[in-house]
Amino acid sequence: MNKEMELLRIFRVAAESSSFRDAAVRLGTSPQGVTRAIQQLEQHYGEVLFHRSTRQVRITAFGEGLLDQVRPALERFEDLWRPPGSDQQASLSGTVRITAPHSLGARAVLPALERVAARHPGITLDVRLSDRISNTVDEGIDVGIRVGFMRDSRFVARKAADMRLPIVAAPRLIKKVGVPANIDALSSLPVTVALDINTGRPWPWHFKAGRQWTPTAPTLVADNADMEMGAALAGIAFAQLADYMAAPYIASGKLVRVLENEEPPAWGLYVYRPQRGPIPGRVRAVFDEMLVAVGSLPALR
Repeated sequence: MNKEMELLRIFRVAAESSSFRDAAVRLGTSPQGVTRAIQQLEQHYGEVLFHRSTRQVRITAFGEGLLDQVRPALERFEDLWRPPGSDQQASLSGTVRITAPHSLGARAVLPALERVAARHPGITLDVRLSDRISNTVDEGIDVGIRVGFMRDSRFVARKAADMRLPIVAAPRLIKKVGVPANIDALSSLPVTVALDINTGRPWPWHFKAGRQWTPTAPTLVADNADMEMGAALAGIAFAQLADYMAAPYIASGKLVRVLENEEPPAWGLYVYRPQRGPIPGRVRAVFDEMLVAVGSLPALR
């Protein structure tokens, strides 16, 4: 059993590293040792875990699925193996720098940090909310939330929840202008559009089968998702919103979901941290609480 656990541990480190050489440095072994361990696992599972080239290694889809199972199992084992009295959680201290989109600040980040502050008062929480794509490694970010998977070997990312994108409007607006019969009908209705602050261009609305539609004559343009939701609640326009924002209002009847059969597949909400070797306890504490908070967001089924 010890041998099998060690093979899985090597696989986890390799998956969270930029190369087998980088993984070997972290594990205190040789790149050849990492390669042999991965080959043994590939023979055991009958699947390729990494695509190799002379320049890089890239985890396969099967490898990603295995990693999702291996990581929590190893973390649980490490927690169980820790001797009594060795838990230093109560004395964790230092700064943890966090980033997330504005729409997730009060909804996910704040509840997570409230629990961190109560349990670990020695941790300083440095929060930077932004919808701008930034270089989190260069900026020293420790923990972040991202919509959509990050295929970047410099990061460890765990899926915490699914996010749906319903189209909604207030009942009084629907009473006034009616329910759109199809996507094309949106062109004649008042709608909102979100501004991509990275490019200055509007974000398109997303639908099933990869279809996109960008409003050409929106009633409201905003660079803030809560402003879009406010416009929808006020009966100003139809909006496409993340379900963690809209779900409570749909449940209460303040917003009505339309064109449900045209909605795109759910997107992932991921909590991530840069890969910088062993994880400090303070970062682990924040990372774990962020996973719980994102996983607890309101959702549509």
